[in-house]
Amino acid sequence: MLSERGKRVLQAIIEEYINTAEPVSSSTIVEQYGLEYSTATIRNNMVELEQLGFLEKPHTSAGRIPSAKGYRFYVDELLNDEKISLDEIQYIKSSLETKVNEIEDLAKIATNTLSEITHYTTVSIGPDSSKHIIEDIKFVLLGNRILMAAILTDSGAIKETIIKFDDDISGSQVDGLNYIFNNRLRGKPLEKITGSMEEYIMSAMCEQANVIKPILSQMNKAIEEEAKVYLKGANRVFDFPEFKKIDTAKNFLSILDAKDRMMELLNTGFASEINVYIGEENNDEELKDLSVITFKHMVRRERLWNDRDNRPQENGLF
Repeated sequence: MLSERGKRVLQAIIEEYINTAEPVSSSTIVEQYGLEYSTATIRNNMVELEQLGFLEKPHTSAGRIPSAKGYRFYVDELLNDEKISLDEIQYIKSSLETKVNEIEDLAKIATNTLSEITHYTTVSIGPDSSKHIIEDIKFVLLGNRILMAAILTDSGAIKETIIKFDDDISGSQVDGLNYIFNNRLRGKPLEKITGSMEEYIMSAMCEQANVIKPILSQMNKAIEEEAKVYLKGANRVFDFPEFKKIDTAKNFLSILDAKDRMMELLNTGFASEINVYIGEENNDEELKDLSVITFKHMVRRERLWNDRDNRPQENGLF
């Protein structure tokens, strides 16, 4: 267990290193942080903190730098909760008041807002929808040969696609499609719209096979579309001293450019909890020199159409 003095010295060293990315000496702590201890006392504390694994000593410097263990202790025990300013509160409020029709729009707003408030690089992704339960499927005729299909899930996610046909489609065919698809698929996960489901529905409505087959093909494409990754503030890393090194900056930007890696990284941790991964706690070798903060949040959405009359609502998707 660290003494109160050890905690104060460790906190000062970490905060100074965050600001400068340079090894921190005892004299710097005395001059910059006004601790009421002598340089000799602080040096002794630094040696003790190094022996406990909270600090490391580069071979080319007399100063110390934080270790992953030191950062972890700082995040868990020493980090002060800073209150955001009134201007920041107003900015967040105005951002969240923006009307959105898609969860993807909300992800973009959240990404931009977090980056602006924290001045850090922010990345977000949409949810993996394959396990989401189908609540409604809606077909709307946009023209004699153009049909729009939209799927609403229990999470509020919407998958939509436009299908074009070689022959005219009647209103009665559209009504039949709405009935069949909802009767067979409502309450089932999105991943059920597969080849076997195609055969099942096709056998139930052979007379409309020429309409159903292209619909299922397009719906599969819409469902299998990869989750979008939203990135904001990538250039902000150059505001921090450690990214002045070309190799460090290139490594960071290459990580951001790898979509699969970003999706895997952001899907770690528990939902509705802030997760902090420091240095070696990151499984990816290229993230060992970085700290990553993730947060997963589930968003629900109001139904887009009225079940009683099966018509789109005015403030909905259509």
